[in-house]
Amino acid sequence: MRRTVLLFLLVLSGGIIAQEIGLSGYVRNYTGALLHGDYEYAILQNTFNFNFEHSRDRVSFKVNPYIYHYSDDEFQIDLREAYMDIFFESMDVRIGKQQIIWGKADGVFITDIISPKDLDEFLLRDFDEIRMGVTAVKLDYYIADNTFELVWLPVFTPTLMPDANSIWFPQLDFPVQPQFDYSQKEIKGSLKNSEVFAKYSALTSLIDFEIMAGYAWDDDPTLHISKIIDPVTHQLTGLTVTPRHHRLTLGGGSFSTTLGGWVVRGEGAYYSGKYFNSADPKLVDAVVKQNYIHYLLGVDYSLWDINLSAQFIQQAILDYDEAIEQDEFENTMTFLARRDFFRETLTLELFSYIGLNNSDALIRPRVIYDLADGFEILIGANIFTGDKGSFGQYDNNDMLYTKVKYSF
Repeated sequence: MRRTVLLFLLVLSGGIIAQEIGLSGYVRNYTGALLHGDYEYAILQNTFNFNFEHSRDRVSFKVNPYIYHYSDDEFQIDLREAYMDIFFESMDVRIGKQQIIWGKADGVFITDIISPKDLDEFLLRDFDEIRMGVTAVKLDYYIADNTFELVWLPVFTPTLMPDANSIWFPQLDFPVQPQFDYSQKEIKGSLKNSEVFAKYSALTSLIDFEIMAGYAWDDDPTLHISKIIDPVTHQLTGLTVTPRHHRLTLGGGSFSTTLGGWVVRGEGAYYSGKYFNSADPKLVDAVVKQNYIHYLLGVDYSLWDINLSAQFIQQAILDYDEAIEQDEFENTMTFLARRDFFRETLTLELFSYIGLNNSDALIRPRVIYDLADGFEILIGANIFTGDKGSFGQYDNNDMLYTKVKYSF
């Protein structure tokens, strides 16, 4: 009842202040059914997304509340963004909850790590919904075609993982059923625990590029594993898994340039201080601290009015030890083909992730039709292949879905 009242007040207040404050957004129905078993619904969701914006002189603000309403009458109400902009002659300052997007990659997070991920539906949500807003102060300083950007996050926001009962909860391979201890997962808000990032970007006639660095927390927790051994039989009788976030120092950059009809993109970063799980029995908590690099090379091309894109992504662990449970090189590719028809009212699209290590994939065909101004119908599918790996673990989660969306 309380959430229903909040929804009513939100819509009512939007109508009252719409004349003074810019109001936009969308209403959407999202229905997905699994293609295995009894064809159960994977999701039944109604979305209400609002943008309230206003500007005056050198100050503006934006508030982006959203509501997810599910078929069991569960409501999720939150703010994706709520920030204020202050404009100066050569500098902008943004203060508040905001999404911050860096890098040149499509569908991959390499230097784009300031805004953590909402993986409640794995990687299936639109990317403006996967990226979570973070409370931050962002300063942009402009000199001609050069931009210096500084970001300070006073509090840490981790990746949002699916519930343990969700079909999107990742498979965890343990020899016995573990006990989870979440007492060390929280990072308390303090100046000492804040995060800071810096970026320099330039736009030239030959190339666009960015150089960045950061001192941050790993958004994804490391699973520290303690074994319980029977003193008589010396057999493993139990496991205690303690998720913990660790500090990361990173530096990297990205670029894009045009070569004839081709667009060439690249992005990469060096991470220091990452913890990986290891099978080495001498290690405490079954983790080892290693450095790694994560990079991407991509090309875009248009052929017969079809927009084509391909990316090769690799994560490489430096000074690799064979006891580390993750592969030394993790290789992934993405492909995108997209074409518009009938004056851009109909769009056919195919996007795929391909895991080269485990021969698994996520294939995402979809059709988008603009029935009228602001009214869109989307029909798509999520097809998982393989029996292990990031995508193969969801092989039973193939689904067909529709999204009916009205934007205003």
